[in-house]
Amino acid sequence: MKNIAVLASGRGTNLKAIIENIENGTLKANLACVISDQEDAKALQRAREHNVEALYIPPGPKKTWLVPEVEAQYIKALNDRDVYLVCLAGFMRIIKKQFLDAFPYRILNIHPALLPSFPGLNVQKKALEYGVKFSGATVHFVNEVVDGGEILTQAAVPILDDDTPEKLAERILKEEWRIYTVAINLVLSGKYKIEGRRVIKTE
Repeated sequence: MKNIAVLASGRGTNLKAIIENIENGTLKANLACVISDQEDAKALQRAREHNVEALYIPPGPKKTWLVPEVEAQYIKALNDRDVYLVCLAGFMRIIKKQFLDAFPYRILNIHPALLPSFPGLNVQKKALEYGVKFSGATVHFVNEVVDGGEILTQAAVPILDDDTPEKLAERILKEEWRIYTVAINLVLSGKYKIEGRRVIKTE
């Protein structure tokens, strides 16, 4: 099985689902390591509880992205562990060209909205304020545009009249747990092609 790594900055709820799906055989991968830019991230604790290597790599001086020297440290850590696919799960740093070039079409992100609608942060609040009737989750390849890469899979979640951002986020999260595994399995299988912006299964 191919090695994957998860990069996370916070609670690691999607990480938890990835670990559980590897353990129950739904996700055909080996989790080589979990890396965080936050030393006290719960994601690192979750990794250690499941005997997965947990690494803290300080993020450097920038608030929203990793400087080239720090990106190089991340790339080395991943290459040293023979990581094929990098999965962002609440990793609050923008990935830049050096990192993208090191893992072309091998970095995934999950976003709690139906892209291209509502990229960025506070997306459930934005969806409610806009008045859309459906939100959801998207797994996409990472490119130089934030939340702008080719879409692998999505799940729609209806918005209820009494929804709050918190209620909506909780329902979306359950779909995130499901579709991230679907997307990871697809990429690891290699049974897809990209035509324009469309990701199409080949088998």
